[in-house]
Amino acid sequence: MSGNLGGWTGLIVLVVVLLLFGAPKLPGLAKSLGQSLKIFKTEVRGGEDPKGSTTGGKGSDGPDAPTR
Repeated sequence: MSGNLGGWTGLIVLVVVLLLFGAPKLPGLAKSLGQSLKIFKTEVRGGEDPKGSTTGGKGSDGPDAPTR
């Protein structure tokens, strides 16, 4: 059934999305989706951010650090 997605179907889906979310909200929705995908990619790659340090946030002062 997914093989039947053509130009008209895409256009109809676009119109429905515009009606549901409204044109002013779409840039914010796209930005948050892009940020979510970026975070997902970094987590899949092992938790490394572009600078090379880990994004886990669990250093010596993290929540799993031993108490003194």
